[in-house]
Amino acid sequence: MGCFVGKKLQILKGHTNGVFTARFSPDGHTVVSCSGDGTIRLWDVNTGTEIMKLEGDFDQIWDVDFSPDGRYIVSGFKDKTIRLWDIHSGIEKSQLLGHSAGVFSTQFSPDGKMVVSASGDKTIILWNVESGKILKRFKGHSNGAARARFSPDGKLIASCSFDSTVRIWNIETETELQIFKKHTNTVDDIQYFPDCKTIVSCSRDKTVRLWDVESGKKIRKLNGNSIVKCVDVSQNGNKIIVGFSDCNIQIWGLLHS
Repeated sequence: MGCFVGKKLQILKGHTNGVFTARFSPDGHTVVSCSGDGTIRLWDVNTGTEIMKLEGDFDQIWDVDFSPDGRYIVSGFKDKTIRLWDIHSGIEKSQLLGHSAGVFSTQFSPDGKMVVSASGDKTIILWNVESGKILKRFKGHSNGAARARFSPDGKLIASCSFDSTVRIWNIETETELQIFKKHTNTVDDIQYFPDCKTIVSCSRDKTVRLWDVESGKKIRKLNGNSIVKCVDVSQNGNKIIVGFSDCNIQIWGLLHS
């Protein structure tokens, strides 16, 4: 796997409330983030400067993600809606409606044709982007589903929850394959590494944990100084980005041994 070293590459400052999510763009040059301040912001990774701010009459925006081609952003809102945005114009493209509680998580599938979402209603929904219709609904978490993420090959979904667990689902069969139970508080975010064999999760227990997908075993635990709200992995797998409740975002390097 490798070992993480304590080198901060950038600190991105601008949000005025806790950062819920931060994601790398497909080319790795841009980060998109969302916050309790009701804004979506785009950042230059190399310089740490803010490129664009999307705002409106919004309360809280709980998740954001780039489409595979980098042209669109999908976002999950406290008001139960999912909104798609054009990244170049900053204009809202469409909405997906169907959850009965706030939407904590939204992500495009690797081919860009589907979106997976996770909600406070305890369910995970698979959507058709073009039609806006629900394709599948996954149930199993005993509390609100905080995040749901596609595997890079598009065959699996990893989800995490206020029930402190991480779960792996088979999309085709709609079955639950693994349950990870080491976190001691709400697991707010998860992400696959590019090899599909490893996922990283972060929790309100102030830890970041790496897991082996097939065996279900914990690979590594990293301790933070404050609540860890979000985590993402760069496209080449050599960096992770972590957002904290103290309004800061840190980028960490991964050295392969």
